[in-house]
Amino acid sequence: MTRHKHTQRLSAVPSTLRIPLAARASGDAMFPQVAVRDAYAAGILERIRDDGHALPEDRATIYGILSRTRRFRSLAQEFLKQHPGARVVNMGCGLSHYFQWLDDGKSRMTDADLPEVLDLRRELIPEAHERHDVRTLDLTAADWWEQLGLPRKRNAQPVFLFTEGVFMYLEPAQVQAVLATFGERAPAGSVLAFDAMCWLAVGRARQHPSVRATGAEFRWGIRRAAELAQAHPRLQLVATYRVLEGIGMPYTLFAPMVMLLLGVPLYAVYALKATDAPGPTGGLDT
Repeated sequence: MTRHKHTQRLSAVPSTLRIPLAARASGDAMFPQVAVRDAYAAGILERIRDDGHALPEDRATIYGILSRTRRFRSLAQEFLKQHPGARVVNMGCGLSHYFQWLDDGKSRMTDADLPEVLDLRRELIPEAHERHDVRTLDLTAADWWEQLGLPRKRNAQPVFLFTEGVFMYLEPAQVQAVLATFGERAPAGSVLAFDAMCWLAVGRARQHPSVRATGAEFRWGIRRAAELAQAHPRLQLVATYRVLEGIGMPYTLFAPMVMLLLGVPLYAVYALKATDAPGPTGGLDT
């Protein structure tokens, strides 16, 4: 089988796409309780495996990726039940393939990423479905909403946006700008889901067993969950999901201490909703 060397040319942050790809390809056997049954990951990984870059070996990373994948998937599926035929956008898609799980016969899916990633993606994952498209996206640009062709009016059908393994590599001001744009532009009822580390991880990517090989750096982390909704008055934090919950007894015992000392989980998936009605901003912590 011919293998591809294109991933060698990816810059630091885009090159992290290998990590979730490898975890989804091989993690199910290791952690059957959070298996995702990805029909594409193993085949894609086989084509880029011998590019000389390290793949994740630490169990916590693999578990976390499977756990967050299941969370993003379930959040999107629940959203589509409430809003049949709605649009789902994966912002920073890498080589993931969520449409295999989200195609309910009505939904519309957009996978978006930087041009260097999409060049590789188009070669490895040919898109052939009329309700599934790929778009170039730079989340650090002021016009990212327009790049995705998202609704121009707030009274349009709600959309579900998610970004996985992306925000931690952006500068704090860039994350705040994305949240503010979502709050300002999103139709009421829209959801933005994303994963985030706590503030303690910032500047410490070289200590991460998988990320340190890429040259990427963690630049943003959360100090207080409440700060997420402060980017715009229309935002409500509706849920916080601890990604590593269930990995084992040491974490179960350690997690309450982390919350007490740091104020937020070490790593979690958060869901923000755009709304025109007043409501709580504390969110559900699960």
